Amino acid sequence: MMMITMENGKEDNEKKQDSTEVEELHENSEDVSVIETSNDEVEEATDEIESQEINLEEQPNISPGLIKDSKPSRNVVVRKPAKAVFALDKSELKSKLEQPWKKNLFARMEARSLTMQQKIIDKDNLKKELEKKAEKKIPKDNLAKEWFNTESMTLDTRAYLLDKLLPTLVPGVENMLSQVEKKKLLTEADIPTKFDPINHLGEYLMRNNPAYIKDRGMSGYQRVMKEVTEDLKIHVPNTICNRVAKMKESVKQRRERRESISKVKEKVANIRKQALQEQFDEWILDPRGMIPMVVIQNVLHDFFQNPDFDLESQCKQLDITDSTEPRLNKMEFTEYISSHITDIKNEMFEKLLKHLCHCADEFREVLKTDMQRKMFAELFLHCDCGKVGFLDRQRTLALLEMFYDQSSQMLRSLLRNPRQWPFIEFEEIDLPEFWGDMDNQKHIYEDFDKVALETNTLLAEKHASKIQSKLLQNPEDQQKHDEERISTPSPNQPEQQTGTAAEQRPQRISTEEQDREPTAEQELSSKLVTEQDTQTGSTPEQAPSRELIIEQEQHSRSTTEQGSHGESITEQGLAEHGSNGKSIGEEPYEWTEEGPHGETNSKEQQDMESTAPSIIASISSKSTKPRKSTLSEYIEIPLQEGRSWEQANEEQVPTSSRKVRLSETAKKEVLKDKSCEPKSPQIEGKSWSGEFFTCNLKMNAEFEDEKQANIIYGNSRFKDLHSIIRNIQSYKQIKGRSAFSRVSLNMLQFVQLLETFVGEDVPLSVSEDLTSFFKNGYVETKEEKLNALEQIRQNAFRALRRILLEALFQKWDNDSSGFLDLNEVDELLYTYKDGMEKESMKKAKLHIQFSKAHSGHEVRLSSKQFQKYIELVVSELRGNENEVLESVVEFLMNSLQRSHLDNLRNSARRKWLHQIQCAAQTSGVSLEPVYTETFRALTQDAETHGNKKISAHISLLEENLLLPSRGNSLLRNVACTLDDAPFVLNRVLYRDMKGISFTVVDEGEPIHVPQVQHHGNIFFWNHSRPKDDYNGSFLALPLQDAYIRIFGVLAVDTLRDPHEINIFLPHEIRFYQGVANVFSTAYHFVHSREHILHVVVTGIGWLYNITSSITSITTYFVEPSPDQDSDYVLRNMMVTGELGLTEIHKNPPTIFRKSCMFRDFLFKCTDSSEVVLASVCGETHLVIPLRERTGEALGVLDFNIGRSRMLLYQEYKDLQKMMKVIQAACYEILGELSGEIKKKYILEIESAGEVQRAGIIFFRIMLQELQESLQLLKSMDFVSLLLYDYNLVVEPTSPQDKSLELEANINLVHDILKAVILFFNPELEFSSDFGNWDKCRFYVNRYLVENICAFDPTAKNVEVNLPLIDEHIRDHSRIEVWKFGNIVIEYLYHWLHICSALMKINKNLNSAITPPLPSKTDSCMYVKMPGESLQGM
Repeated sequence: MMMITMENGKEDNEKKQDSTEVEELHENSEDVSVIETSNDEVEEATDEIESQEINLEEQPNISPGLIKDSKPSRNVVVRKPAKAVFALDKSELKSKLEQPWKKNLFARMEARSLTMQQKIIDKDNLKKELEKKAEKKIPKDNLAKEWFNTESMTLDTRAYLLDKLLPTLVPGVENMLSQVEKKKLLTEADIPTKFDPINHLGEYLMRNNPAYIKDRGMSGYQRVMKEVTEDLKIHVPNTICNRVAKMKESVKQRRERRESISKVKEKVANIRKQALQEQFDEWILDPRGMIPMVVIQNVLHDFFQNPDFDLESQCKQLDITDSTEPRLNKMEFTEYISSHITDIKNEMFEKLLKHLCHCADEFREVLKTDMQRKMFAELFLHCDCGKVGFLDRQRTLALLEMFYDQSSQMLRSLLRNPRQWPFIEFEEIDLPEFWGDMDNQKHIYEDFDKVALETNTLLAEKHASKIQSKLLQNPEDQQKHDEERISTPSPNQPEQQTGTAAEQRPQRISTEEQDREPTAEQELSSKLVTEQDTQTGSTPEQAPSRELIIEQEQHSRSTTEQGSHGESITEQGLAEHGSNGKSIGEEPYEWTEEGPHGETNSKEQQDMESTAPSIIASISSKSTKPRKSTLSEYIEIPLQEGRSWEQANEEQVPTSSRKVRLSETAKKEVLKDKSCEPKSPQIEGKSWSGEFFTCNLKMNAEFEDEKQANIIYGNSRFKDLHSIIRNIQSYKQIKGRSAFSRVSLNMLQFVQLLETFVGEDVPLSVSEDLTSFFKNGYVETKEEKLNALEQIRQNAFRALRRILLEALFQKWDNDSSGFLDLNEVDELLYTYKDGMEKESMKKAKLHIQFSKAHSGHEVRLSSKQFQKYIELVVSELRGNENEVLESVVEFLMNSLQRSHLDNLRNSARRKWLHQIQCAAQTSGVSLEPVYTETFRALTQDAETHGNKKISAHISLLEENLLLPSRGNSLLRNVACTLDDAPFVLNRVLYRDMKGISFTVVDEGEPIHVPQVQHHGNIFFWNHSRPKDDYNGSFLALPLQDAYIRIFGVLAVDTLRDPHEINIFLPHEIRFYQGVANVFSTAYHFVHSREHILHVVVTGIGWLYNITSSITSITTYFVEPSPDQDSDYVLRNMMVTGELGLTEIHKNPPTIFRKSCMFRDFLFKCTDSSEVVLASVCGETHLVIPLRERTGEALGVLDFNIGRSRMLLYQEYKDLQKMMKVIQAACYEILGELSGEIKKKYILEIESAGEVQRAGIIFFRIMLQELQESLQLLKSMDFVSLLLYDYNLVVEPTSPQDKSLELEANINLVHDILKAVILFFNPELEFSSDFGNWDKCRFYVNRYLVENICAFDPTAKNVEVNLPLIDEHIRDHSRIEVWKFGNIVIEYLYHWLHICSALMKINKNLNSAITPPLPSKTDSCMYVKMPGESLQGM
């Protein structure tokens, strides 16, 4: 009907337009030019109408998915025709269908108008043909052109005369003159005649009146005069011809403008296509010369997502495919990209070309990694001789250690140390080693800090020499300086002292200075290479590989700005140990007004490039030809390390002044990207096969639950459970994650572990060596193989048992209540084998503890309790455990008879309950979707299975702080159905008010009131309802946590139901109990994620204050994918920037796997639950999983450390401390959620509330670990500190800097110990002994450690002078404590700051800790947790 209405409207418009045109044609029938113009307009309008009609005819054939911008009503009709019936009024629809006469009338009018129009057109065409014939017979007389004159004074008169008078008058005068000449009146003037020229002229005019003579012939003069008249009319203002002429001119100009624009666009498009075709050659292609379309889609997605470009609207048009099969050749590649960039400007297109070049290099690395992963996967299959699906983790790590030890020093600098984290877990490291080990040699990269310090020392010396050369511009001063330098050699200072001096220099190296002389990195590289050559005897034949040279060139050019919260060179993380193994294409390409992100010094780039060829290596020659050498043949080559002196000095200035703008010349040099140079179509001599093994590896990964479910599907004994098992498997939304195990590794984990070990810097030849080494070294004994097979059998049996018992529980629990009656279970079990196994089954009850009996002596079994009970029963029965289990399950399944209607109702209810769980998992840590799905489940079940209209609300218990006289607790209504919101939402129920809700809270049992009007103790929230209308039932159900503690009430009533009898039936009550149970689980799931976020924010605040090299930290949570074909997605919950300010999103962005081809490290980490180190766009990422108690990843933390290769060892250790504490807090929070562990309140502040507890749990766990570490110390460790100032005697010949350093260390020891003493002896601050260290040292006794380990900084009886304590530790930075290198000072320093933080939080309890989530009205919020501002380091 909508289409008919639209057509009718168009027909009305057409007829009005046609009738108007006909009238104008009749009025101007003698005006040929006007008729021509009208005809042209008619033809254009007719074409437009026909095109619109064609579009209307084709519209129903358009796919509904392509209709996006139509109006809502139109969407309803086209996309959802079923809903159109409900949207339209039936009477209106009937009236529209009963008016066929109008359609027929319009059709006849349209036909008549078209016929009339065609007649006029034919007549006009005929007239034009006659005029053409006349022109051929009579030539034109150009004399009439003299009438053309555009003088404004006579223009109107002239035009009028030429139009109305002269066309008839001029022929009349001509005729009169011809008669005069014929009668010779001019020659015979004296002869009288009766001829009167005036009368003759008048007669002619009357006989040739144009009003009566329509078709008169025209002379050549008249024809030209008519043309002049038409040209002259155009210049007469305010006339039709003038307006039409202006319109034609305007149309002509616009047409020309469009044509010129289209030509320019076409030219630009051709130029862009040519550039894209040239860029296509930069990519690695498959054997058919094509590239996967998903790769280009990812490239465009990353480009459009760049916030600096503001192209997010373009990103919505991208529909990234899930498959790698669609491929693009050169022309398709060009056309596909061109179709998405038609509206972008040239500057943006240039950036896109650079982005494509960078992504082409990234794609090379992706393919190289894919080849490497394929190699490791084949290795896994080779080592897994028994096909058990996993390998021994400890044996794998032992082989990695052997390979690492046998490698050369150069190769070890590229590989990661397998004896350090993340290869070993936090639990495998002893507390003293974890908290007090300050050995820099235990870094993940060998000699990382040492080489970094040497690099930056040379940078400092080079800078000092340049400053000296600028000051000594006078030749005499230069000569004097040279003499002094020769006569007095400079003393050799220690490395730490040199580094400290370098920290204190405020000057900077300009771009021109760096251009004049080689940089310090070059000197260090040349120095180290020379030493290596003398030791190893390298020859020129051992040329460096292209990859290694590019790595060193790229790193040498990078002088990026590190964080804005650093203090010194060492603190900033100067050891950018080489590059990240990428090509030059990984240089940053995010343009801003201040130059690209990670600005580079163009002059320094050239210097570094000139240094690279001097480096000699042997990897390239061995990576391009068959390898026959051993690992010891690698030549030791240290990588270029460190940052420029400019970066080091930037750390001394405030954040606001760190952003240095590049000069115009430098900017141009930066934009000259060498990543777009022609490259080899092969990867280290190997061609790409065209397949992505990583995608196949993930798709082919089959997990144990899926295997056992498929086995059950093929077993006809459990046919009744097949549909339930399919539902269970489909409801498990988060799939594809491997659980971490300290014992074994599956294929995904094995491949990821080896990839982490090898890294991204080494060529594929090293991976081949590692593969051959593993094939020869990984050998299992026969006993180990048998044990592995037995383990696989047990895992399979456990998975089978879990699936069968869960399906049996759901079949038994037909009302989806979430529990079974133990008596009912026993009654059916005891009939197994006619009661012969009854006594054996009774023994199983001795090994399990049931919950307390409910009303009616009912003992309820949850799903987990039921499974455990059946397992114990099976273990007591004789026979094979597998066969007995299958026999018991089959017996119970056949004993439970359910009708088809019951099965359908059970299936629907299970689906609604699953939607509540799914809402919690996909909510982005928000309870609003959980409330919505809960009420939807209640209302749908009431309408479908109860034929009722219900109202519901949820009230949660709160502590009554404002009015304690009305009770210690209150119930606040936090959510309700929509109709009851004005009366119920946010209302409070006190204990002294009417109602049964508090009875439900106290007893923990649901209460059903069939008729509320007769109860007398029901509180009605809607006081406007008449008392006679209080007719209905009321049901109140308790909300319980995992510890069976009541935290709220779910209330359901039928007061809005119009039926007289509307009581709740037993099966409805049981289902509502199941809803309450599922809501409780979902509620605590959301709050557990919220508490984890709170812990992460606190940990980030602590880490950011003591670590300066971290650029950003992004927190992701794992959620089920909205697409059933996908396994899971990641939600970007919050991002912490350089300033430590955390942005928390209310609606977190969703990250899909298919859009992260170049950033797949997030999904690698989640898949394997292993730590991943990756490099993208020149920036290094440490991706660390947050694990559930089962070992699967619930989220990941992405640490971006910028262009540094790795953090310094001190920062690396602090990162480990932070992650260990956060993971321990996660285990504790999740264990309390599931009820596996009991809540423990160590500090007094933890009893203040769940939110307050989540805010301090990070500091509490850290405090506990420090206390345990302090207990392991020996008394001599403290004695050495007390005697520190006596043992250190400074020699008179020692440099002044050495004495200053010793004095600073003594002050550090005294201040730390005094601050600790003040915690337990606060009265000491008023004593004169406090200023005398010799007297203060006596307070450090054997009771000090005991007091520290038993100290609760949040206790009410603790009263200390916190400002005084902070005054003692404020001036001592984290770096100073680390350099001092004493384990006791290290422990006490952290202990002091943690105690100080907890005391400050306890002092401002209500304002200091708030849930780190945005409100309903915020899109995001920014937070800084207290830990960030506690340590001024």
